Amino acid sequence: MAMAALTARPNLIYSPASPSNPRLRLLPAAATAVPSWRNRRASQPPAAAASVVTSPASGGKLPVLNLPEIKEKCRRWLWKGKFSVNYFVSGNESDSKPPVLLVHGFGASVPHWRRNIGTLAKSYTVYAVDLLGFGDSDKPRDFTYTMETWAELILDFLNEIVGRPTVLVGNSVGSLACVIAASESNQNMVRALVLLNCAGGMNNKAVVDDWRIKLLLPLLWFFDFLLRQPRIASAIFERVKRREVLMDVLRSVYGNKESVDEELVEIIKQPADDEGALEAFVSIVTGPPGPNPINLLPKLKLPVLVLWGDQDTFTPIDGPVGKYFSTLPSKLENVQLFMLEGVGHCPHDDRPELVHDKLLPWLGNVCSS
Repeated sequence: MAMAALTARPNLIYSPASPSNPRLRLLPAAATAVPSWRNRRASQPPAAAASVVTSPASGGKLPVLNLPEIKEKCRRWLWKGKFSVNYFVSGNESDSKPPVLLVHGFGASVPHWRRNIGTLAKSYTVYAVDLLGFGDSDKPRDFTYTMETWAELILDFLNEIVGRPTVLVGNSVGSLACVIAASESNQNMVRALVLLNCAGGMNNKAVVDDWRIKLLLPLLWFFDFLLRQPRIASAIFERVKRREVLMDVLRSVYGNKESVDEELVEIIKQPADDEGALEAFVSIVTGPPGPNPINLLPKLKLPVLVLWGDQDTFTPIDGPVGKYFSTLPSKLENVQLFMLEGVGHCPHDDRPELVHDKLLPWLGNVCSS
């Protein structure tokens, strides 16, 4: 997300009932402020309660989980008998409705959903997981990170922890991991997909048909070469995770600058100080981009909701990935798309009320059918 980034149009609403007739609608903007956190626990207590935080940008109120409690209430799952994976659950775990699993983007973690869990948990059991290499999950050394590995982790989490068909909600590379997981699921464990500014690959080298990437490709390969030199990689990573650098990068990624606060910087920075974080960063940035969503989505028959911020500088709507997703509803009846005005690469944290406005009705229809 933020670290990956180092490397005004109307809102189009497409309905599968009439894919050739998009309607236009303006969506309001919202942002919120949240408290800070630092605690790290490996326990399994009940889920945290949401507090109500006033949103200055919207003039309204948004339930936001208290961040120290998110850390306090997180649970641990031993994946493959050796990797400790951090996750959070809120709501009634015995609820008969399909649960929701939130999957973060590059550099982010469970607390990046702090502005969404409280709202979603009013109606659904909500899980959020730290992918291996991020957040409070293990960051094993000498480990090769791939999109397929994260997709496997998601499917195993559904089978071993959730235990029933689930709606996957992902942002950026988390979205792509969800798409791969859905395409590989032969046990019908994925009920539906929500993709927030889906990435085209684990890193930008996947988007080779974008003229901007073509121009930068030699530089990207040179950057990969530098990252494979331990001393140089360490120096680059130390600079990247500096608080002022992260703040500047996040402001370039978010449409709503008010959402970029010290707490958000801490969410990104704290896991980057963990042992193994540098190795994870190098592996992800220099590794293979993984499966392309353009090849996978036409094979999926389950309901798909796509939410896309129109001010995304990381996967812009006028880039090849954005253009592909913008045409999907006219080609696939199971896909709905909402363009969100004034929103960047992380819609759920950038302007959460816009996301909830579209996500909640869609979830209601999907989970009742």
